[in-house]
Amino acid sequence: MGGGEYVCTLSEELQQRAKEEINEDPERRAQDIEHIRDWLKHQPHIKARTDDWTILRFLRGCKFSLERTKEKLDMYYTCKTLCPEWYKNRDPQDKKLRSILELGLFLPLHGLSPHGTRVVLARPALRDPNTTDMNDATQAILLMVDVLLAEDESVAITGVELVMDAGAMTFQHAAQLNPTIIKKASIIMQEGYPVRPKGLNYINTPAAFDTVFNIFKSFMKEKMKRRVHIHGSDLESLYKEVPKEVLPVEYGGTNGTIEEIKKYWLDRVDARRDWLLDDENYGVDESKRPGKAKTSADLFGIEGSFRKLTVD
Repeated sequence: MGGGEYVCTLSEELQQRAKEEINEDPERRAQDIEHIRDWLKHQPHIKARTDDWTILRFLRGCKFSLERTKEKLDMYYTCKTLCPEWYKNRDPQDKKLRSILELGLFLPLHGLSPHGTRVVLARPALRDPNTTDMNDATQAILLMVDVLLAEDESVAITGVELVMDAGAMTFQHAAQLNPTIIKKASIIMQEGYPVRPKGLNYINTPAAFDTVFNIFKSFMKEKMKRRVHIHGSDLESLYKEVPKEVLPVEYGGTNGTIEEIKKYWLDRVDARRDWLLDDENYGVDESKRPGKAKTSADLFGIEGSFRKLTVD
């Protein structure tokens, strides 16, 4: 998808949920999309995608509040520009990026949970901390988030549930997760993305995890903190939140193998290569922003943008 005109792919049940939970009115939908598109045309500093599909995703993520949709769109494109280390070079054929995508750090699973949410398996510590850093992992994960949102219409309505396997995390990984990076990632996900996280499930949590998690928690909204479940190595406890039929074989589930799920998403990412390359063209030009230009310090409360100091 991702074309201009909006074509609904939702089941009747999901269309009903969209009405009840996020105030979607099919009669007014086209008018709301047009309103936001017109608003974007009059923002000299924002260069955004203006197809129906993209705008509708943001409207849904903001429960059709036009004001919040405008704020979120501005925030999303501002974050993209202020974090070039995460959003520039989105070529899935790039050797380094490819090697990280092939690890499967972020895998949306097939099918939906009983709550109708999309379940995502995250395994961010599978990377080698000697040859990669947190920026490399975040770049690959955000690319996957963008592809998932562009491909699955239901996500913006019912949200996502995360299962994070921290089993491979070492203190070396933890040391690379400094508060600056964590704060930036938290702000981008909470303020910039039109997606509603419905649950955070952590499994296989080693000692190194606690340090990092405490920093993460300090940047989490209250509502989010209430949706956190730490299961440790108790998979039975996880199944109460995310049933076996949604999970891959490796986690005692019946929903395909990690290898199959990984291959599916690599194919999807490759199929969207042009879209991803084109995506680098969108963002903001702070010199044209009406009023005061925004900086990393304004947005993330940190000075300047932390570029990688290490030479690859």
